[in-house]
Amino acid sequence: MRRLHFAAFTPRCPVCHAAGRPAAPLTVAGADAADADDLRNAILHCPALACRHEFPVINGIPLVLAGLRQLLTDRGVELLLRDDLPAEIESLLGDAIGPDSWFDMLRQMLSTYGWDAYAALDPAEAPADGHGPVPGAAARLVDMLLDAAAPAAPVQRVLDLGCGAGASSFALAARLPTARVLGCDLHPGLLRLAQAAASGHVTYPRRRIGLVYDRRAFPVALEGAGRVDFWAADATAMPLADGVADLIVALNLFDCLPDPLALLREAARLAAPGARLLMATPFDWSSRATNAAAWVGGHSQRGEDAGAALPRLRDAMPALGWRELWVKPHAAWQTRLHDRASVSYDTCLLALEREPAA
Repeated sequence: MRRLHFAAFTPRCPVCHAAGRPAAPLTVAGADAADADDLRNAILHCPALACRHEFPVINGIPLVLAGLRQLLTDRGVELLLRDDLPAEIESLLGDAIGPDSWFDMLRQMLSTYGWDAYAALDPAEAPADGHGPVPGAAARLVDMLLDAAAPAAPVQRVLDLGCGAGASSFALAARLPTARVLGCDLHPGLLRLAQAAASGHVTYPRRRIGLVYDRRAFPVALEGAGRVDFWAADATAMPLADGVADLIVALNLFDCLPDPLALLREAARLAAPGARLLMATPFDWSSRATNAAAWVGGHSQRGEDAGAALPRLRDAMPALGWRELWVKPHAAWQTRLHDRASVSYDTCLLALEREPAA
């Protein structure tokens, strides 16, 4: 956890916020290995007498969310896994634990996100031959959004919600030289990968097929990496004060939440007056992530818009504090699964501007 990001974004207690109490700034109540720039292992403490909750910083990643216990129950193992095992041992573990296990799902996720974010910098990666996906899709979407709707004035604080393995966060830092970028996600394994890349080294399991993976490890030098930090936080209940962000970005997140419109509501709270929200979403609804009743489009084909998502989203924007600046209904986004499979999305790009409060 970078101390400069801690100072710039001033995390507040998410438990107090969820309870409707004034959310006090968190303090560093205990620190193990800390240097002048980073908090590597520490405890963040809520000083409010009615709360006193604590939040760990583990290997530089703060876990600052009201659902801390549930996150640790579901994904805490991702923070504790070793990343120094020989490839042969990791392969044996993968075979023994088997397909569809937590270990298999984690490796698939790291492969997909790690490949898109960093394969273009991997000396062992074969050049694209025109028959499959090309890495860097997330960064390309960031470039398209900024080319169309970058803020006119220099920005200081940028939130990248649902940052995954960090590709979009680093793309934002490279394009916005005055900005501190805070990438937030609820997947500790992806945040570990992103944080390692910020430190100059990438290692991830690249899925070949089935349970067969190739361990990839290589140095990287990412432009603006020193201005990027990564926190585990809930995009719909951020541990931050109102109006803290000059720009908010959310790629492939809107249709992955229990309450998609809560993302726009929370982004409006976090956005400074005139700040922009840049989004990309394929409206790829799944009941595993979002109850069908909360889908924005994607159902009620008998309705006026026959289930189309964009009209419903446009209807919701004004009440949530946003006005539309720019939209590109169709943009290509490919995700690699393994050597012989990828997924192609037709994603929608949107740029919104925060309306002044009534």
